[in-house]
Amino acid sequence: MPSTIRNSLAWILDAFEREPTYVRKRMFSADAAYIDGRLCVTVGDRDEPWNGMLVCTSQDHHASLIDEIPALRPHPVLGKWLYVSQNDAAFEPAVERVVSLVRARDPRVGVEPKPKRSRKAALPKAR
Repeated sequence: MPSTIRNSLAWILDAFEREPTYVRKRMFSADAAYIDGRLCVTVGDRDEPWNGMLVCTSQDHHASLIDEIPALRPHPVLGKWLYVSQNDAAFEPAVERVVSLVRARDPRVGVEPKPKRSRKAALPKAR
């Protein structure tokens, strides 16, 4: 019987449950929130640097988001996104602010997911 791995930070995504376009998916052994088809945040409780919230955004928006939420930092592995560790003293206030930005549809938060290539498109054509 497979074990169910619980994400202790999944409570963060509860704030999106009433959003009509909210979709929750697994990503990077974490839980991801999509709103209006855009990947907005992921939350995970693994070892650093995967122990907190990733804010999906473009690098063009890093400076303004960090100015507004100083606990955010570029993720050390996925530098295109911002991150706050749950070990940071400002974790909960940062999460609350990010959640409010997502719910307000702030254009700085969220990225369009890349379309998945079909397996047929990836296979070479037979001659």
